[in-house]
Amino acid sequence: MIISRTPFRMSFFGGGTDYNGWFDDHKGAVLATTIDKYCYITCRYLPPFFEHKSRIIYSVTEHVKSIDEIDHPSVREVLRFLNIHEGIEIHHDGDLPARTGLGSSSAFTVGLLNSLYALKGQMVTKERLAKEAIYVEQEMIKENVGCQDQTLAAYGGLNYIEFGGFNHLRVQPLTIPVAKLNVLQDHLMLFFTGFSRTASQIAKHQIQNIPNKKVELLRMYEMVQEAVNILNGNDLLAFGRLLDESWKLKRSLSDKVSTHHIDDFYDSARRAGAVGGKLLGAGGGGFVLLFVEPSQKKNVREALKNLLEIPFKFENLGSQIIFYQPDTGIIK
Repeated sequence: MIISRTPFRMSFFGGGTDYNGWFDDHKGAVLATTIDKYCYITCRYLPPFFEHKSRIIYSVTEHVKSIDEIDHPSVREVLRFLNIHEGIEIHHDGDLPARTGLGSSSAFTVGLLNSLYALKGQMVTKERLAKEAIYVEQEMIKENVGCQDQTLAAYGGLNYIEFGGFNHLRVQPLTIPVAKLNVLQDHLMLFFTGFSRTASQIAKHQIQNIPNKKVELLRMYEMVQEAVNILNGNDLLAFGRLLDESWKLKRSLSDKVSTHHIDDFYDSARRAGAVGGKLLGAGGGGFVLLFVEPSQKKNVREALKNLLEIPFKFENLGSQIIFYQPDTGIIK
């Protein structure tokens, strides 16, 4: 039996420049981190004592006799990609709900690849996990996804990631003092809006708009380096102000990014003292991240008392195998 643990991600700047439709012709980059909220994948070979050959358990339970019968797209295509034909049991658990802007789908794909490689007795690099997860999601499932979610889930940590060109998928961990990292974390608040959406549908609209949003995307790309410079400096509030500018630009990429309800939440938080913030993920709902001075957090909590606040911490380990019990001769 194998258990993998793969973190969800929190993107600060550069989202939208990690799509192939952008970085094939322009530079792309993101500044993002993973947090201590995880996707857990348990898998094992399923003994041949049942009418079904494989069992997949997530929000529903699937009992199937062949890969082609599997409804879950990531499970189906990862099994095909790894050429696994034995009976398999796969069980998914997540700390936070899916389709909420934290890269949960890609965390699932990365974690599943990691688990199944371990089941086959192979240990693979984080780079390989990221690139293969991107291939599975983009080329096999045909999802409208970028490249940051898979990369962050595999590597973990607070990273500057470049896309496109010779250095495509160059991952650079930010080397800032732990004390400053803790101060940044203390200025962040995460709230669940209660609305979930399918990121691929919203991302499709953003991708279609790329030719018409060159100025906005170039500015969003520039913000990544500006944010790094801020973290290397002493004016941390500038990070929050930049988040506010970034959110306004992101809203302009597609009319599907935000809603009236989300705009009301964000405006209420700003009036209560939040310096800036953004909706995480492609948009349409899910989690909103706010940059708030610690002295103003009480006011923001009161203003958003109808929303669920999610405490979190940064993490830097990425996808890991946390339990490994090799096959001991069970019939496959």
